[in-house]
Amino acid sequence: MSTLRFNAIKEALKRVPLKIEETKRRSEVFGENVFNEASMRQYLTKNALKSILESIEKGTKIDRLMADHISIGMKEWAISKGATHYTHWFQPLTGATAEKHDAFFETIGDGMAIEKFDGSQLVQQEPDASSFPHGGIRNTFEARGYTAWDPTSPAFIYGTTLCIPTVFVSYTGEALDYKTPLLRALHAVDDAAVAVCKYFDKNVRKVSASLGWEQEYFLIDKALATSRPDIVLAGRTLLGHSPAKGQQLDDHYFGTIPTRAMAYMRDLENECMLLGIPVKTRHNEVAPNQFELAPIYEEANLAVDHNSLLMDVMQKVAERHGFNVLLHEKPFAGVNGSGKHNNWSLSTDTGVNLLSPGKTPMSNLQFLTFFINTIKAVLTHEELLRAAIASASNDHRLGANEAPPAIISVFIGAQLTKVLEELESVTKGKLSPQEKTDLKLNVVGKIPEILLDNTDRNRTSPFAFTGNKFEFRAVGSTANCANPMTVLNTIVAKQLIDFKAEVDALIDEKSMKKDDAIFNVLREYIKASKHILFEGNGYSEEWEKEAKKRGLSNNKTTPEALKVKISKSSLELFETLGVMNKVESQARYEIEMEEYILHIQIESRVIGDIARNHIVPTAVRYQNILIENVTGLKTIYGDEFKSFAKEQLSLIEQISRHIEAINSLVTKMTDERKSINKGSDLEKKAQGYCQKVKPIFEDIRYHCDKLELMIDDELWPLTKYRELLFTK
Repeated sequence: MSTLRFNAIKEALKRVPLKIEETKRRSEVFGENVFNEASMRQYLTKNALKSILESIEKGTKIDRLMADHISIGMKEWAISKGATHYTHWFQPLTGATAEKHDAFFETIGDGMAIEKFDGSQLVQQEPDASSFPHGGIRNTFEARGYTAWDPTSPAFIYGTTLCIPTVFVSYTGEALDYKTPLLRALHAVDDAAVAVCKYFDKNVRKVSASLGWEQEYFLIDKALATSRPDIVLAGRTLLGHSPAKGQQLDDHYFGTIPTRAMAYMRDLENECMLLGIPVKTRHNEVAPNQFELAPIYEEANLAVDHNSLLMDVMQKVAERHGFNVLLHEKPFAGVNGSGKHNNWSLSTDTGVNLLSPGKTPMSNLQFLTFFINTIKAVLTHEELLRAAIASASNDHRLGANEAPPAIISVFIGAQLTKVLEELESVTKGKLSPQEKTDLKLNVVGKIPEILLDNTDRNRTSPFAFTGNKFEFRAVGSTANCANPMTVLNTIVAKQLIDFKAEVDALIDEKSMKKDDAIFNVLREYIKASKHILFEGNGYSEEWEKEAKKRGLSNNKTTPEALKVKISKSSLELFETLGVMNKVESQARYEIEMEEYILHIQIESRVIGDIARNHIVPTAVRYQNILIENVTGLKTIYGDEFKSFAKEQLSLIEQISRHIEAINSLVTKMTDERKSINKGSDLEKKAQGYCQKVKPIFEDIRYHCDKLELMIDDELWPLTKYRELLFTK
């Protein structure tokens, strides 16, 4: 056994769980390190508090004078909590969060200093825009970019730093982050949904999108993870034979949480409580050493911030417990990968969930309106929704046995399908009083009763209705939720705008009553939306054929999926609704394509390095041992040695073939990479890496994994799957 592997296993086996002291109830410490309304009431003047609350609730601007007042209160609160620095905390297009810390400390001459933090420092800062992904928006020599405070997401303290959530834009105003387009999309769906809500309730003034994410992850002992170059550099294992026991017994799912993992979870939850992240659920997932954490639903922008913060906090807490958190969608072959289901809904300022049936036929008609419009939005923009969850890492997961396929479809269950069929049979045009009464009482009025015993869940559906929300199950575990949420809220906003225009046209041009017009438009949407509704097995070949007949896309790889982002219809969609202009959309396409190329390029280099510098030398060393053994047998038995050395000779031959194949494949992969890199066309490079480089990974892996089973375990250099997945 290699020294590194031996020491890693030894270190892992001697770890004991940290003792986590919990002296207070969770509710007592929740939000303790957040500059929330309770803290603001204590540290802000009446006018400053009013200004920030109006900004949060109504989107009004905070003037510079008020910003100064707010910054003073925020600074005093932060210092009282032990903070010494502040940072504008933002989400650039790297997929990670970013921060630059500045001290409150400032000199004032004569050897004196003060703690200073004013309105200008709160509202805006200037990080280097050219050093983050920008898709050509900025030149290298054009470094200026700005972070600007987002008052709708409260400031918080992590460690000794006051973190202020911000947007990140270029000098010329284009968004360079995930948050800015999301905020614009949320504004668009708010406006569109409020306009439709007026058909049912004139008192509605605001509609907010809510999000509940479910974060799946693997916990691997840090020493074991560090011993694997592929985990360190690529976030997943590129080689490794499956252990005899994996997840086939289903004994890990919802099982007793291991002691060390439980200590980690409790510590993580304590940190989350202090930061105002309302985590509620924890459990073992299907694969060994895989777990899930889920919060109570929140307003979408805040939920996105909390998930981005959580992924960072998870890693920091893991260090205290000797763990490494693997968020990659497919860190281990042969067992389930990890997703991040995005549960989405819309709620009004009057306290109504628009995707939940009510107690009256009118409230249920409102439910059906938003329910059917969401389905229609997915039908119209299914390819764009697929692009929103595309990444090199999620490509490994989509279509496997634990994740939805790349074909986007909607699951609503047998009962709601029957409701839609009955609505579809409604007579076109004006309804008679009797028809309207029957429809409202016998179909619409009974929806709550139907949903009490909703149909079984469908794990293969990428987009499923689950009682009072839609669950976007295809989102990957490493994803920033802002990307799919921006697309989803944008397409629903566009659909609601189109719906209102059609309803108003029937009212104005056909003199229809409001309810008649709504039923008529919904009826046509139901007919059209049959193409996207699917209740069966999303993994089956039959569904692939059926989906093709229906005209649904099946973009299995990221380069295929991303093309729609720069289609004429997509560019117009985002620009018309003010979510992203053409430059911003084009930039994101280029960034994501380049990110795909770089991910595959890095993995290619890593697997080549491991195969040639770790696996092949070990195979040669073991082969030499076998050769010495055969030579010894020949010395003892002379010409009869072959009858005693059949197995050894066979092994020597097999090892030689695998070594030859590995070297040949690594050379081929390297040559393909060099050839592709000579080109400048981004799309061709991405397709080249996808079609010519990536497939060689599995061929190299095949031969390396075969050698793992042949070579003496004492010599094998890489920590094995059985050690990574089953060492507690």
